[in-house]
Amino acid sequence: MMRKHWILALCAMFVSGSISAQKTIWQPSPGHAQIPIWPGAAPDPQPVKGPETAESSGPKDLVGGKPMVGINNVSVPTITVYSPTGKNTGVAVIVFPGGGYQMLAIDLEGSEVCDWLVTKGITCVLLKYRVTDVSDYPKSGPYPESPMALEDAQRTVGLVRYRGAEWHIDPHKIGVLGFSAGGHLAAAISNHFDKRLYPPVDEADKESCRPDFAVPIYPGHLSISAARWDAEQGRKKFVMAKPADSAVGPLTLNPDLHVTTETPPTFLLQAEDDHVDNVDDALSYYIALKNAQVSTELHLYAHGGHAFGLRHTEQPITDWPELVERWLRTIGMIAD
Repeated sequence: MMRKHWILALCAMFVSGSISAQKTIWQPSPGHAQIPIWPGAAPDPQPVKGPETAESSGPKDLVGGKPMVGINNVSVPTITVYSPTGKNTGVAVIVFPGGGYQMLAIDLEGSEVCDWLVTKGITCVLLKYRVTDVSDYPKSGPYPESPMALEDAQRTVGLVRYRGAEWHIDPHKIGVLGFSAGGHLAAAISNHFDKRLYPPVDEADKESCRPDFAVPIYPGHLSISAARWDAEQGRKKFVMAKPADSAVGPLTLNPDLHVTTETPPTFLLQAEDDHVDNVDDALSYYIALKNAQVSTELHLYAHGGHAFGLRHTEQPITDWPELVERWLRTIGMIAD
């Protein structure tokens, strides 16, 4: 329960600017540059309350003994390409940081993931997708409540495929990996790739935006039993449920995820004591994938909570990167 309070409070602090740490502008590590994903203005723009800023969670809220950095007020989405060190497998992974569609945990669930992937010969593409202040809700949120994040994801997959030769990427080995809300985004683009949410803007949008595989880690927004639907001003609103609301009946998939045989192979991981995104999220999506005969692998752990990223702790669940590496071999993405 402590981790739930921490992550919800953290999102609120990041978007409200109440953390005492100095606000900065996030920049990737030296040798890497952010590339805007849209040649002009992004579709469906929404106002933000201030400039994009990055803030540290401070010494009181640590993950794996370290603070985390969150970005809020993202109105200009970018990608940062991290090339593999050593042998290049041709595989690329587009990473979606989490943060409740309110902010982005850019290091814990972003750049640190790239630091791991490049050592495995995998190109990592870190997507800084659009998010806005929680008080602007529902202008920023999961699709279909808001189209922005999914538009950015669709654009990015097509763009990476279009520029694959330039970045030494196999166009048939492009996957997505996301955490929490980013895990939902990985599932959303796995099932919303046949039609883009925006009019094509250039040649990159002629490429397929279907991922070749997906890795949602402690995903949210995937089940009805872990959320509630609420009518507000004529809109359908998707909001997080309280723990007491989680056991409302049999597992039911979020109806906006239309799993088919074309949904890409998927790896799922979640802790049963995750009190931010209920374990029903992973379970309901897993069942839907199996029913559609989609190749899938699910790992559930008794303990681990939420928002641990790749930072190793005493919890066995934090060894999950090794499981993903093995899974990528089983689906033929990387060789032994």
